[in-house]
Amino acid sequence: MKMIQNPYRGQGLPSLKDVPMPSDQVEAPLALLAACPAHAQTPLSEVDGVLPDAVSLWVKDERPRMGLGSFKALGAAYVIAHEAQQTGAADLSTALAGRTYVTASAGNHGLSVAAGARIFGARAVVYLGAGVPESFAERLRDKGADVVREGDDYDASMQGAARAAQENGWTLLSDSSWAGYMDLPHRLMEGYLVMGAEAAQQMPQAPTHIFLQAGVGGLAGAMARMFRKIWGDAPQIIVVEPEFAPALYASIEAGAIVDTTGPESAMGRLDCKTPSAIALNGLAVDADAFMLITESEADAILSPLSKVDLSTSPSGGAGIAGALAMAADLPADARVLTILSETAA
Repeated sequence: MKMIQNPYRGQGLPSLKDVPMPSDQVEAPLALLAACPAHAQTPLSEVDGVLPDAVSLWVKDERPRMGLGSFKALGAAYVIAHEAQQTGAADLSTALAGRTYVTASAGNHGLSVAAGARIFGARAVVYLGAGVPESFAERLRDKGADVVREGDDYDASMQGAARAAQENGWTLLSDSSWAGYMDLPHRLMEGYLVMGAEAAQQMPQAPTHIFLQAGVGGLAGAMARMFRKIWGDAPQIIVVEPEFAPALYASIEAGAIVDTTGPESAMGRLDCKTPSAIALNGLAVDADAFMLITESEADAILSPLSKVDLSTSPSGGAGIAGALAMAADLPADARVLTILSETAA
């Protein structure tokens, strides 16, 4: 485990002055989700036997989220639902007929795009790198998506998706953001705020420490913004990344967006080498520290979580793995909030 304190806390990165901050307005996604029969709050519970006994660990379990197995159900599907609503169509099930949404995915984001497109009459095309298992491709096809294989990794598949969007007039719906591409990922992150609003309502007392796993940083950026709005400066917010994909960590060190390199991580959904500009901008203001965990530290949390009926993947449990790696430095009366972001499959 490696950790750095954030020198930009409360001020932000001057190099990102033209990048929007993540939204902290949860009312729109809450209102839209209230009309969705598949939507329900996910549970938050206090969990024993994972961290030292004196430390209170609270886990927000996103595995049942809208039947899609991860928090990503709140992202792309929310963007598509918002666009369907904006059409003013009387029948929302065909509101986006003729539209095609294209994206790249290493996991759950693609399922959210596919599910949202199917509900509102659009087409979904999902680009996958060679390392994404065929079982996941089949899950996408089961949701009605067309699957295209391109390149060896996520970055290559993302380039393929962006090229297809430009060539075909399709809508690119990424969960990352970069110069010239901000509007849709900004709204996508707004959907994630629902997790934070629910967690704050469910927690009996404000946490002292919050550990948030990050790939491009969408979950972490949205949650940190929401929690600062609700709980202010008191909780320590620590962002957790794989040591093989230190996109946010390295960018904070450099004071600007950095394209990182490294081996492939078993934390596949977090194995992103370049941060989202919007997420980095928010986290530079809101996060207190950035942590890198090893592959073995990510793996070490899986058995303890399984024993308390919280089976997940190395990506899904990475925030809890970060808390465990830092356990010796936590005060005895710490109240730790984490997010279990996906199923084990």
